[in-house]
Amino acid sequence: MEETRRPVTFAGAALDRSRHVCAFFDNIDTRYRILVPFVKEGLDRGEKVVHIIDPKLRDEHLARLRVGGVASDAATRQHDTLTWNDAYLRDGYFDQDRMIDQLVSVLNGGERSFPLVRLAAHMEWALEDRPGVDQLVEYETRLNFTLLRSKHPVI
Repeated sequence: MEETRRPVTFAGAALDRSRHVCAFFDNIDTRYRILVPFVKEGLDRGEKVVHIIDPKLRDEHLARLRVGGVASDAATRQHDTLTWNDAYLRDGYFDQDRMIDQLVSVLNGGERSFPLVRLAAHMEWALEDRPGVDQLVEYETRLNFTLLRSKHPVI
C-alpha cells in the first residue's frame, strides 16, 4: 500500500480516506492517552508531526509527550509545536482565510521532506471572546472541503 495511504490510527480506529477529526476530551489525561499514540505512530513512520497549542501550555504539552515516550530530540525537525499566536490568533485575531492558507502551507511544505504530516490543533481559544471567533463554523466547513483533497490527518 502506498505509504501515505496507509491507515492512520487515532483513538483506536483507523482513519483511511477521511482524515479530519474533531475530538472532544473530558480531561487532559484522556487527551494525552489518545494523542501520544497518534504522535508516536507518525514519528515511528518518519512522518512530520505538528501541534498548535495554547502558548501557556507549551511546556506542559512537551512534558506530557516526553512522559508518554515521545523522545525530546524528536521535537526538532520532525516535530513542531506552534502556539495559537503563531497560527489561529496571529496579530491578535482569527482570520479564517489566513488560517486555511497557513494550514495548507504547513501540510504541503512538510510533504517535501516527509511522507505525511500529522497536525493536531488544540482549539480551546474558540471558547474565549476572541476577535474573529464568529468565523469558526464557516472556517471548519471550508476546512473540511479543503482537506477532502488532502492525504494528511488533521485532528
